[in-house]
Amino acid sequence: MNLDCFKAYDVRGKVPESLSPALALEIGYAYVQEFNSKNVVIGYDARLSSPDLYKALAAGLQAAGAHVVGIGMCGTEEIYHAAAYMQENGIPFDGGIMVTGSHNPKDENGLKFVRENAIPISADTGLMAIKARIQNGQQIPTASGGTFAERSYRKFYIEKLLSYIDTKTLKPFKIVANPGNGCAWLALKELIPHLPFQFVLADETPDGTFPNGIPNPLLPDNREKTANLVREHSADFGIAWDGDFDRCFFYDANGRFIEGYYIVGMLASALLKDRPGEKIIHDPRLTWNTMELVTQNGGINITSKSGHAFIKECMRRENALYGGEMSAHHYFRDFSYCDSGMLPWLLVAKLLSDTGMSLANFVDARIKAYPCSGEINSKADSVPRILEKIENAYKDKAQHTDKTDGLSMEFGTWRFNVRGSNTEPVLRLNVESRGDEKLMQEKTQELLKLIRG
Repeated sequence: MNLDCFKAYDVRGKVPESLSPALALEIGYAYVQEFNSKNVVIGYDARLSSPDLYKALAAGLQAAGAHVVGIGMCGTEEIYHAAAYMQENGIPFDGGIMVTGSHNPKDENGLKFVRENAIPISADTGLMAIKARIQNGQQIPTASGGTFAERSYRKFYIEKLLSYIDTKTLKPFKIVANPGNGCAWLALKELIPHLPFQFVLADETPDGTFPNGIPNPLLPDNREKTANLVREHSADFGIAWDGDFDRCFFYDANGRFIEGYYIVGMLASALLKDRPGEKIIHDPRLTWNTMELVTQNGGINITSKSGHAFIKECMRRENALYGGEMSAHHYFRDFSYCDSGMLPWLLVAKLLSDTGMSLANFVDARIKAYPCSGEINSKADSVPRILEKIENAYKDKAQHTDKTDGLSMEFGTWRFNVRGSNTEPVLRLNVESRGDEKLMQEKTQELLKLIRG
C-alpha cells in the first residue's frame, strides 16, 4: 500500500492513488491500536471523496473496538471543540479525526488527528507510528468490536464562540463573507441570528466540485471576488475562509487583502489589553511587527517553529494566551490551544466596535512601519543546498542568524526567512524591512534570483 500521504502534520494526498478508503480503514484501525482510544469523534469536509473516506475511517476505528461518534460535515475546529469539551455517555473523547483536504486541489483529501483534549498528533507524536503499523501488516477483524453513533455538537460549539464576545456591544457592520463553497457556511448560518451584522454572501453553499475555484484565499486569483464585493456593497470589511475554515482572511473597506501577519499583531495587542504579562507565540517567518506590538502591550514574545503541531505544543508548554502564524492560523488558549477560523473575525468585529476604528486604521501604520513581501514559493530540487547558498551569500553582513525554522537572517534595516515546505519540494520566502518598501522589494528580488538560480 502506498503510504506517501503521511506528512509532517497530517495525512494528505490524491484520491484514490495516494489516499483511498482502503487506507482510511487501515489508518482508523492503527490509530486505536496506537493510542488505545475508546471514544473517538470524527467529521468530514465538503469534498466529494470525503463521505467514503469518513465511512471507511469509522469502520476501521470500530474494528479496533472504539466507540465512534460522527458529527457529519463540519469544520476542523468543530472536531477540536468536540474532542476538548464534549462527552459521549458521560465519557470525554480521547481522540478526534477530521477528513479534510482543506485548501488543496479538489482531487486531493486528507486526515487531521488529535488525542484527548484536542492535543495534536504529528510525525513526532504518533503519526509515523500509525504508518509503521500499516507497513508491518495488520490483521483487521471482519467483525466490528465497536459502535457508531451520529451526534451534533454545533449548538455547543456556537455557544463557545459567542462566549468570547458581548454581542450587545457590537456595531451593525456590513460584512462580505465568502466561504468559497467550503464548510464555513455551516457555522456562519448558526452565528448570524445572534449577531447585529448585515452579511453579503458569496459562494456560501458547500460544494465539493468547487465551481468557483479551490477555497484558498491565499491565491491572488481567488481574492478578487471578495474584494470586488466589498467595494460594490460599501462593506465595512470582508472575510474569506479556506475549505475546512480553520483559517480566515481579511479585506478592509477598500477591498484590500490584509496579510495575515498584520492580523497577528492586531489580535495579540487586543488580547493583551486585558491580560498584560501573558505570553504570545508567533512563527519566525515575519516577526518585527508582532514583537514590537507584543512588547508595547506588556506581553512576552516567544518564537516557535511554523506549523500547527509545533505552535500548539509550544502554547501548551508556555501556557500562552494566543498564538498566530502569518499564514492566517490563529490559536487561543481558551479554545484548548487550537486554531479557529471563526474566532478571529468575531474578535476583530469586537475590536472595531469597541474602538470605532476601521480595519484600515489598525493596519495602515503597521504596514508602513514593517512592509513585507508576503510568502513567495519557489520549486526547489535541493532545499538544503539552496539554504546553504543563501547563508554563504549573506553571512558576512548578517547581524543575527537563526535556524529555528529554515534560515532567518537580520541586517538591521531588513530581514528574511526562507524555509522548506514540510509537504512539497518548495522553498517559502518572506522578507520585511523597517519602513522601507523599496528596500524590501529590492532584497526580495535579490533573494529570488539566488533561490531560482
